[in-house]
Amino acid sequence: MPVFDTVHAPLAHWAEATPRTVAIDDGVTRLDFAALAQQVAARAAALRQSHSSAVCWVDDVPDSGAQLLSFLAILVAGRTAAVSDPDWPPAVREQILARVAAGVGAEAALAEATSSSPFYIGFTSGSSGLPKGFRRSHGSWTSSFDICLESFGPGAAAAMLVPGRLSHSSFLFGALLGLWSGAGVRLQSRFAPGPALDTLARGDAGAMVAVPSQLILMLELAQRRKLSPLPGVQLLMIGGAPWNRARTPELQQLFPRARIIEFYGASETSFIAWTDSDAALPDHVVGRPFRNVEVRIDATTPDTPGLIYVRSPMVFSDYVTLRDSDEQPALLRDGNWLSVRDVGHLDEQGRLHLLGRQQRMLLAHGRNLFPEEVESVLAAHPAVAAASVQGIADAVRGVQVVALLKLNEDIDPEALTAWCRERLEPYKIPRRFLSCSDWPLTPSGKTDHKQLAQRLGDPARPTLTTL
Repeated sequence: MPVFDTVHAPLAHWAEATPRTVAIDDGVTRLDFAALAQQVAARAAALRQSHSSAVCWVDDVPDSGAQLLSFLAILVAGRTAAVSDPDWPPAVREQILARVAAGVGAEAALAEATSSSPFYIGFTSGSSGLPKGFRRSHGSWTSSFDICLESFGPGAAAAMLVPGRLSHSSFLFGALLGLWSGAGVRLQSRFAPGPALDTLARGDAGAMVAVPSQLILMLELAQRRKLSPLPGVQLLMIGGAPWNRARTPELQQLFPRARIIEFYGASETSFIAWTDSDAALPDHVVGRPFRNVEVRIDATTPDTPGLIYVRSPMVFSDYVTLRDSDEQPALLRDGNWLSVRDVGHLDEQGRLHLLGRQQRMLLAHGRNLFPEEVESVLAAHPAVAAASVQGIADAVRGVQVVALLKLNEDIDPEALTAWCRERLEPYKIPRRFLSCSDWPLTPSGKTDHKQLAQRLGDPARPTLTTL
């Protein structure tokens, strides 16, 4: 495969080498590489004539194929593509557009993009509630594509199913990886387990990038349908949230020839570590660092957990929408080392253990408690679909540990306490269990812990029931 310096560079290559291979198909827009390159070039030429700004917003349309076409045209025109979230309230959208315009909108457009030039502005949740924009260079993602293909094997070069919005950076990455490899991408603007399974069953895609909640819904539907195994799937890439490894055997049974990969990273860092999924692997092990990633643990004493710092060619460039100094500490820089305040340690085998995010850490009985550890134990129980561990101020304990649960079936709280007692130290066991009838998710499919914390603080608690 040729060496490409920019994210969009493979378009011209594949248009010439394999012009009739389907590049994009979302059920509405279907283009082969020749047609895609032609349409992108025409749009890019129009952009150069009509849009002098260095930053262009991707078309806000419901179809992912049309959005991806708009994204690529912006890149070919030498501009940076900003991708908004359709769920932003109007007031939030107005603030973000204004901040981007004030921050980088006045920069001059480039005559020609290089590896070091910016190409993408995405958004992740900010501590004040306003999403924060992060900017990436071409080289940060071309490095990510290359290390993905190197690490995950031939399946990473198969046609990619991307079952989610391109405003989620993991799904955008999956879509662009399908174009980078020349295999093409199959898109779902809104995830639905039935169409996703149908796409894989037809053989239209041999690989998939997904968040855990999507795979669980697909497993449940496959069981109801009594679906036969799908041997054509070569690779499943799982990210965005911890995967319940107790369900890995079910996933492997449905996709018997697939390599099931879990990867750990962040919007600011891209890939950090990865592992083949294994039910026997401890929940907090996220794998070994990618070959081009250095990991450093900053701990107060040797051989103890500390802040995880990374250094790699895949990290982001900067934030573009922050003005309030209270948000800046969420990210730490030490020269070219970067930390998103995750806490963990490296074991003797070189595996990275992730305990949790420093911002979510609770102090219970004078000891550090990471909610993520307790959540993974609870989510492994067959009756629990999802969990969010919160802390309520307690004059004696510091905090009282409370677990909010999305349940698959009714369960006695004593049974959950016994389950936790077998797997956790006593101070980590929740003192109360609450069932939530309306489980909130972020646009990327993760549990919305902030919203659950707000509900817990509401005396009315309309959707919470004590077990």
